[in-house]
Amino acid sequence: MTTNMEFLKDKPIAVLGGGATARGHAACAALAGREVRLYELPEYFAGLGCIRENREIRLSGRQESLYGFKREGLAKIDVITDDVCNAVNGAGIIIISFPAVGYKAFLEKLIPHLEDGMVVHFTTANFGSLVLRKMMREAGCTKKVIIGEWSSQPYGIRIKNAGGEQMPEVSVNYWAISLRGAALPMADQDAFFESKKYVPSLDSVVHPVKGDTVADIGFSNVNPILHCPGTILGVGAMENWGVVYGEDKYDFSIYSHAYCPSISKVQLALYREECAIAKAMGVGIQDFREEAFFSRSNILGSEHMGDRFVVPFSEQYKLAMGTGPFSIHNRYITEDIPVGCHIFYELAKKFGVKVPVIESMINLASVMVGTDFWKTGVTLEDLDIDHMDREQLNVYLREGIYTK
Repeated sequence: MTTNMEFLKDKPIAVLGGGATARGHAACAALAGREVRLYELPEYFAGLGCIRENREIRLSGRQESLYGFKREGLAKIDVITDDVCNAVNGAGIIIISFPAVGYKAFLEKLIPHLEDGMVVHFTTANFGSLVLRKMMREAGCTKKVIIGEWSSQPYGIRIKNAGGEQMPEVSVNYWAISLRGAALPMADQDAFFESKKYVPSLDSVVHPVKGDTVADIGFSNVNPILHCPGTILGVGAMENWGVVYGEDKYDFSIYSHAYCPSISKVQLALYREECAIAKAMGVGIQDFREEAFFSRSNILGSEHMGDRFVVPFSEQYKLAMGTGPFSIHNRYITEDIPVGCHIFYELAKKFGVKVPVIESMINLASVMVGTDFWKTGVTLEDLDIDHMDREQLNVYLREGIYTK
């Protein structure tokens, strides 16, 4: 497939999802002068509130970035719809930005409207490209599309609230300068990275890194490493923050108020288990320095401020204040355990790697949330790779040759 992607600059951008990250992608595209369409599932469409009616999203916030990147203002969204056809038809870039537990609901609506030449960007990586390729095979869809994933969102972003109501505004805390990406298959890697030029929300990412397969990108997603130990082991601080501590519940952050050297040791151990799985599979993973784990900014700091950025435990991480989570029933657990950790466990079991820390995260989260994540977690069968050996899997990831 050609790596000349200039044709994308004149095509609309479709953003699938209705949360903070999706609204940020849509606002960025509009403020950059692109035609943009925002799609949300019909059952959640009413939740878009006033942005659905006025088609306006304000982009604001501290917007910290090592190189001073900012994008702010009132963005006029061309189309906000619960009809996927209105969002996708004729678009060039498709940005998929919603919780991984909702992949099937969105993708089954998207697939009938895929067109040759489209480029699908999954943000954040949760092996969504594997799910999409599987569902395309099942639907008999043979459209020539490029599909890839990024290791994280290009920003830390939240919807602004007032009086319990959502405002038509999203606030960006920071912009990432470095993200890791890959296409499925890797034969499309150059074209996928070339298409990044036409995704305005990725403009801050001046140091994109080409990962070694989408499995690498899934392992390099910092969320399971940061969120699961931080939330589970910091649950006492979280649940007491607005009670016995006398603080505002909504000022809480696992970075600011839970992270400590002992939790960092668990996060580092979880990362090392991921490294062992990646090695056994024969794929890459981002190389995080051990020292980076032992700070309030942890490994997130390297994404938005470079490897030298560190907020020591002796200082407060004010940038993260109020980012939560505020309950154990939060995507930090309800997404990062059944999707991230459970997939890691299944891969570890398949390739003979022991992962006691990952297992403990799944066990503890299951008890705390009251959901058996061993039963509800995403499986290798869901990704359609359960039957492949190491060689077959690598051929699929790298060359796109699927073994039935």
